[in-house]
Amino acid sequence: MTAVQAAAGPSAPPWFWAIAGMRRAVALGAFLALAAFILGPLLTLLVWAFAGAWLFPNLLPEFSLTWWSYVLGNADVVKAIRMSLLTAPVATAASAVICIPAAYAFARLEFPGRRLLLLSFLSANAFPKIGLYVSIATLFYRLDLMDTFAGVVLVQMINTLLFLIWIPTGTFRGINRTLEEAARDAGAGPLRTFFQITLPIALPGLIVAAMFAFLAAFDEAQGTLIVGTPNHITMPVMMYTLVLSYPQPVGAVFSVLLSLPSLAFLLLAQRYLRAGYLAAGYSL
Repeated sequence: MTAVQAAAGPSAPPWFWAIAGMRRAVALGAFLALAAFILGPLLTLLVWAFAGAWLFPNLLPEFSLTWWSYVLGNADVVKAIRMSLLTAPVATAASAVICIPAAYAFARLEFPGRRLLLLSFLSANAFPKIGLYVSIATLFYRLDLMDTFAGVVLVQMINTLLFLIWIPTGTFRGINRTLEEAARDAGAGPLRTFFQITLPIALPGLIVAAMFAFLAAFDEAQGTLIVGTPNHITMPVMMYTLVLSYPQPVGAVFSVLLSLPSLAFLLLAQRYLRAGYLAAGYSL
């Protein structure tokens, strides 16, 4: 062993790692591998969604909108789309009305059992939900809520409570109270201080919480399958039928439709939740 090798020690990186071009090549290779792992299935899904015929040895299919017209012309599919676009917003709005005042109380008030009650909202996600949904279905059966619009909304709200409690609680807790105190010293009442100072500052966090809550309600499948069958079927529940009983392009088309709300909210987040907008409340 040479003196240089002894000085380097057993943990020294290999000689080729010192070459700048090699490091860039390894980093680029890792990035491409990660991109292929994440985007590969999505690109395959898009190809199948617009595939007419895909015969060997063609590398690409014959593109067609045949399966789109087939899916959108299916009355059951259209009914499921309509049901999802109705239940998810209602579940999100109902949860916001209940949870945002509760989140403000968790952030600003001290009362017995506060931490325990806040942690209890994690309980629905602490174990597999199928047992919880079965218990809820038993209760809904006694209350005549099975296979009803209200029953589907209530079971979807289970997934929205976590986001609309925890994220707004952290948002309200992070607001500098000196701004509110300054408004009160200037003569503003509690309600005016909340709506003109606190709410504008907290609005980006509330929007993020509402986005996550909507997507959680929109993607809920197990509870809706148990509570809403057979007449109140949403898109995630319909996906099971399409994947198992229809040709592969049908499932691909429906998967693209199911992912459109997530894409739309991603674009909205980039548009409205910029760094400048996050700080806009402090200039009011």
